[in-house]
Amino acid sequence: MAKAQKITPCLWFDSNAEEAATFYASLFEHSGIAGILRYGDEGQEITGKQAGSVMTVDFRLAGYRLTGLNGGPQFRFTPAISFFVVCEAEAEVDALWEKFSAGGAALMELGKYDWSEKYAWVQDRFGLTWQIALGKIEDVGQKITPSLLFVGKQNGRAEEAVKLYTKIFQPSKIDGILRHTVGEAKGTVKHAQFGLSDEKFMAMDSAVGHSFGFNEAISLQIACASQDEVDYYWTQLTANGGEEGPCGWLKDPFGVSWQVIPTVLQKLLSDPDTAKTKRVTHAFLQMKKFDIDALQRAYEGKAT
Repeated sequence: MAKAQKITPCLWFDSNAEEAATFYASLFEHSGIAGILRYGDEGQEITGKQAGSVMTVDFRLAGYRLTGLNGGPQFRFTPAISFFVVCEAEAEVDALWEKFSAGGAALMELGKYDWSEKYAWVQDRFGLTWQIALGKIEDVGQKITPSLLFVGKQNGRAEEAVKLYTKIFQPSKIDGILRHTVGEAKGTVKHAQFGLSDEKFMAMDSAVGHSFGFNEAISLQIACASQDEVDYYWTQLTANGGEEGPCGWLKDPFGVSWQVIPTVLQKLLSDPDTAKTKRVTHAFLQMKKFDIDALQRAYEGKAT
């Protein structure tokens, strides 16, 4: 049995999460929609979403888990977090380039670069960005990998972030850090690859004057089996300049958004008894850091 994914990217859409997930799943083998949660009556005034409409879509791409969230128009994807895709055949690079670029835009045109015989950076029609590269999956360890780009005031902090993340999550490993060797960018991270809880991530610095940065459109969900885990990750990631947010959301000192989520929450929200799910939804909408006992009491209809 495959190990459960500890960290799951969450993609914020306005209302087309299911459409996007279906499109992405059509592009990769071993992919598909694993589950859908729908909005209930509770919280409609806050979210603006109609009861019965899709709230979250849990899906897999090449075995890698992601979540799509219909959260509204507040946030838009930026290239600050993209998804690096390793393709072992040129035909796959070409096919993905064609599919992703249709209705989208090229950030780096398909071609030969120093790091790959065939590579492109493309924004798809939903606004999500992908780096497509010819290479070997064994060199990374997984086919699809989140890549963090540190720009603006965060430029030059990629290595600091990698070291913090690998300290917080265990097991962890820094596979390698390649630094810029000339110019104003000298010493900053050209490319880093690292593992957190047996999942791969990448990071880069960029001194280019980009107009974007990290935001809530892409967050990283941490699955927590206990209150101790919730407390640990919440404390570690909000320390030294992080920021607490509502409903389990936070920003770390670099502006990257995370969600610290108890694994029991999805079970509670999936109950067919709508009275129970309504109480749980009402309870978590009042929280910043999740309180598992309070969620369980709400589920059981006990006074808090």
